[in-house]
Amino acid sequence: MNKEGRTREKLIIFVKNEEAGKTKTRLAATIGDEQALEVYQKLLGWTLEQTRDLEVTREVWYSRFIAENDIWEEGDFEKRLQSGDNLGAKMSNAFRKSFTEESFQKVVIIGSDCAELTSGIIQQAFQKLEDHEFVIGPAEDGGYYLLGMRNYHPEVFEEIEWSTGSVFQKTIEKIRDMGSNYATLKELNDVDTIEDWNRVKSGL
Repeated sequence: MNKEGRTREKLIIFVKNEEAGKTKTRLAATIGDEQALEVYQKLLGWTLEQTRDLEVTREVWYSRFIAENDIWEEGDFEKRLQSGDNLGAKMSNAFRKSFTEESFQKVVIIGSDCAELTSGIIQQAFQKLEDHEFVIGPAEDGGYYLLGMRNYHPEVFEEIEWSTGSVFQKTIEKIRDMGSNYATLKELNDVDTIEDWNRVKSGL
């Protein structure tokens, strides 16, 4: 893909800084802070492998501070800092900057908790945005692991109870209320509990 194509499409990856006690807290309740951090680092490694060769602009957005000398320097990722009072505000701000300040035409955001997310699924998301205003990847827990759009729509982040089982459904309802069309991807499982981790760890 040429440079013009790279400037039209952006992938945003939301990550948490690698600090014991501040990542994978539900998992840590079962296996402890240090082991939970090791699990998260493996998930970060998986996410890097699935995204490093995508022919789009790639950015990593950190939760607390921009880290240096970490794995993201291996794959030519721009580094940014999340801002906002909750997850919705942080995602909204990232999309706003991408569309209104930088004039991207397709923007997709993912987290770093999903060991079932592949480069092929991410590429499919960008393809869906050719003829859909939104693309969304539902997670088994009722949230979503991926959200993409062609224009900035802050409404999809407002009045959502984050980290609950209703996030995906409420988001779909907001998209429908706007009269926009959307595509959904296959349902995947985020790693939040020891059961989630046991399902996927052999593949990492």
